Amino acid sequence: MRKSRAGGFTYLGLMIMIAIMGVLLMTAGEVWHTAQRRDKERELLFIGNQFRQAIDGYYEHATGQDQRYPTTLEALLKDPRYPSTQRYLRKIYRDPISGSEDWGLVKGPNGEIYGVHSLSGEEPIKKDGFSLADQNFKGKTKYADWVFMHVPGQSSTISSRRP
Repeated sequence: MRKSRAGGFTYLGLMIMIAIMGVLLMTAGEVWHTAQRRDKERELLFIGNQFRQAIDGYYEHATGQDQRYPTTLEALLKDPRYPSTQRYLRKIYRDPISGSEDWGLVKGPNGEIYGVHSLSGEEPIKKDGFSLADQNFKGKTKYADWVFMHVPGQSSTISSRRP
């Protein structure tokens, strides 16, 4: 009796099908990873603007000698200048890019916090198309360059909507 060669063709077809499925899964994984990074970027923009608004509120809420910036992020949770509870931020958010609770702080000469930024050195996907408050992020090469800083006289409420 002769052996059938059909078994070899089936094996070859199965190997080709497995290779094609591997390529498709790899492509799907890359698309998923990119989508996840874009979500984290949107979250960073939202959280950064929450910090910016909180610093803005802290600075603008007081007048005269009390009009100053916070010296700690915790001061945004409960303003130490007032006996009653005054909150500008609900919680100290985690950096969605690095997953850390640590933020880079932009400080003034007296240790006052003017703004925050991510400590991540990763390159952002988004390079353009930022809101008016975030226009200075255009063309930045790493997330650490996205500085969410209060500018006196400029309202930061224009970019407060969650994406």
